[in-house]
Amino acid sequence: MASSIEGPLRGRHRAPSPGDRRSTAPVRGRGRLRMPALALLTAALLTACGAITGSTARDASTPAAPRTAVPPTATAPPAAGAPGKTAAGDRAAGNATPGTGAPGVGSTSQGRTDTGTHPDTPVPFGGLGPRTLALIPENARQAVVVTGRGPDANRSEAVLYRRTASGWKAGTAWPARNALNGWTDDHVAGDLRSPIGVFTLSDAGGLLPDPGTRLPYDESPGFSIEGTGFVGEPLAGSFDYVVAIDYNRVPGTSPLDRTRPLGADRGGGIWLHVDHDGPTQGCVSLEEAHMRQLLLALDPDQHPVVVMGDAGSLSR
Repeated sequence: MASSIEGPLRGRHRAPSPGDRRSTAPVRGRGRLRMPALALLTAALLTACGAITGSTARDASTPAAPRTAVPPTATAPPAAGAPGKTAAGDRAAGNATPGTGAPGVGSTSQGRTDTGTHPDTPVPFGGLGPRTLALIPENARQAVVVTGRGPDANRSEAVLYRRTASGWKAGTAWPARNALNGWTDDHVAGDLRSPIGVFTLSDAGGLLPDPGTRLPYDESPGFSIEGTGFVGEPLAGSFDYVVAIDYNRVPGTSPLDRTRPLGADRGGGIWLHVDHDGPTQGCVSLEEAHMRQLLLALDPDQHPVVVMGDAGSLSR
């Protein structure tokens, strides 16, 4: 939930080294990634998205002010993600004026920032401006567009689009939450802001069994989380289903993998996950039924991406 999620690596085997990945391509077949029994002994740090608790969510309509980290009361959630659920946070998030941050973070799968255009770009969709549209890969045929109410707001809306011969077609709009302090195009660990940009969606997982997704799915006790969030809401169940957002991570690995190609200071463990009625630490959260729908809809052959940020930044 918070910016850079340094989630503990629980119940997960060692992530492949860069050398390994050069020699063997990651297996991207459907089904769960198996976890050796010894992995259950893996120690766990709190996840950046669901660990900080006991703080009061501020009204997103007020200017963002520096926040002091609040001691977490969560009981060892070992994932590298961030919990997020929707309800009490409705009162905590308001409408702010659109920001002016430029979209795009990282590089390649970590978030496209190059401005090359593709000749077959369909008509603009989802309020996206030319800079944001140029970041969407040519081969992407599915795009989850998460639009925040303002640069400092923690409420947003998510829509799954599919690319057709006549342009991008929108699905149903879903209510969503993002990080407590809003959005940033220069995400760093602990800033409690969600990164702005276009990121690929490669891997999924959760505490619950695979609901039937075509993405690689890692069912693991490492997704278990307890404790309370920013408005005192319980975090249990936040990671029942997650989709890893490929910001500062290695695609083709479990969402629990903590390899950070851009460095630990740039954060990580940014996920789409089940909403817990409060703002997140960096992730984007959806109601559980909508997370299931998303998992069933995403198709690796369609090269899905997430386009995320406040409305003002995405409109550039």
